[in-house]
Amino acid sequence: MGHKQPGLIVILGPTASGKSALALDMACRLNLPILNGDSRQVYRGMDVGTAKATPAQQRLAPHHLLDLRDPDHPMTVQEFQGLAQQCILGFHRRGITPLLVGGSGLYLAAVTQGLRPPALAPQPALRRQLTALGQPHCHGLLRCADPVAAHRIHPNDRVRTQRALEVIYGTGCAHSLQQSRHPPAYPILEIGLAPEDLRQRIHQRTTAMVAGGLLEETQQLMGRFGVKLPLLQTMGYREACQVLMGRMDHQQAVAAINRRTRHYAKRQFTWFRGQHQPHWLTGPQAQCWPTISRDLRQNIVDLVRKPTDSAPASA
Repeated sequence: MGHKQPGLIVILGPTASGKSALALDMACRLNLPILNGDSRQVYRGMDVGTAKATPAQQRLAPHHLLDLRDPDHPMTVQEFQGLAQQCILGFHRRGITPLLVGGSGLYLAAVTQGLRPPALAPQPALRRQLTALGQPHCHGLLRCADPVAAHRIHPNDRVRTQRALEVIYGTGCAHSLQQSRHPPAYPILEIGLAPEDLRQRIHQRTTAMVAGGLLEETQQLMGRFGVKLPLLQTMGYREACQVLMGRMDHQQAVAAINRRTRHYAKRQFTWFRGQHQPHWLTGPQAQCWPTISRDLRQNIVDLVRKPTDSAPASA
């Protein structure tokens, strides 16, 4: 007998760790739908710079929660949470266990742990002021206003620091006091990727992005939405903007993207190790379905098997 209640399988880990490749392999073998859990892949036109699944890959397995809106219409974590829950519920009604894949900590926590952050839209003017103040000063402000949030947020994490301050100034209440958790009732199995060759993977991904049209994609975004688009300040796009404006050459951009990505990956590891308890896969285990331990493969099969299935899929 399989699980009477469908659940959720989550593949999480730092950027460039191989989450998408493993997810696609599992989805094809087990006939699973893939749900995006990356905060930038929800935007249309941001494909190369976010390593979004290509059209060919999307034809191999159904992908959901991609390309939800244009980059000039920011999506809050709460909005994503509602869309993801609706999508998961739709699959559960059909007896299907979907596969959630991503490295955006808050997005994953919103789905897997029922984290409910404040429903406050981004404040572009305030963010510009905070950027002008500089990250050290902003994190100092956060330590004074909300020590609990400051302890949880790395001093170099500009995005989360600004968001915490944004919530404080926008609502008048500490960010840490406004977050509650209401975990879903369905079973969740989390798989974490921690490949030993992550540094090499990051370099390979950066090289592939630049060769695959990152500059051209950035130029299109700049033309449509302007250089002040906040998402153009995110990893990879900011460096591409610098190249297009003649402030950085290709070699400098690649080095800067690699360095920034490595720092981001470290922050992701810190978050996942503190917020989740997945089955961690390292080395060859993180490559594809056959390299996963037999016990874990059986746990996955047991979770995705429908009650009407007479025999398990090959483990």
